[in-house]
Amino acid sequence: MKWSREAEEAVSKVPFFVRRRVRKRVEEEAANAGSPVVTLEHVHSCRRRFLDNMESEVKGHQLEQCFGPGGCPNRAFVAAGLYEELEELLASHCVKDFLKSRVQGPLKLHHEFRVSISDCPNACSRPQIADLGLIAASVPRVSSEECGKCGACVDACREGAVRIEESGPILDLNQCVACGACIRECPTGTLEEESRGFRIMVGGKLGRHPQLAKELEGVHSRERVLAIVDACIRHFKDHCTCGERFGEILNRTGLRFLDEAR
Repeated sequence: MKWSREAEEAVSKVPFFVRRRVRKRVEEEAANAGSPVVTLEHVHSCRRRFLDNMESEVKGHQLEQCFGPGGCPNRAFVAAGLYEELEELLASHCVKDFLKSRVQGPLKLHHEFRVSISDCPNACSRPQIADLGLIAASVPRVSSEECGKCGACVDACREGAVRIEESGPILDLNQCVACGACIRECPTGTLEEESRGFRIMVGGKLGRHPQLAKELEGVHSRERVLAIVDACIRHFKDHCTCGERFGEILNRTGLRFLDEAR
């Protein structure tokens, strides 16, 4: 559907974590009015309805994903079906019903448990400020294939984690963010993938007292990701008293509860 310039500008000011949802609602507003173009009036009408009845918009959880599935060339790897598996897992916990039992007054969007998936370390979906963030990781290693010393891996690495010596490429895994770029650019196969999985960030939040998420040690398999997400939601439900963010809970309880999940 086409949007007027004024409508686009108005929606661009909506907080990023609900912008996609708001755009969908505004387009529905325009469609119901029989308009082929979204106008500023449709935005205002939708905003009034949204603010007056926000609880109906609250799902209990929010799962966000970057633009990777649309064909982004920076993807560390393709994790087909993970979004759907996570959505099913989150829905099974019925977080909205739980929140209703803890929050005094109507539910707001900031009460939702937020999970964010990024397909590369560029982290366009902002996993560092989500309750739980996932960043796809492709960890490199040096194979037995002879290096042509072309320097493609060095040029590809934005972190300076690769250098070429007489013996071939040397990796500094302390600097490496596991984006997989060096592997993709190596023409001889000297750099190959040792493992793939996800870096996991927990406890990020915005608001009156913002904090960045803490990264769990290691790169985690798909199965372990699902186990950790499940453990985090259970911990949230066990310790949430009034709708506070997961990061506030972790500040009180720490991360020992994840030992079994990991």
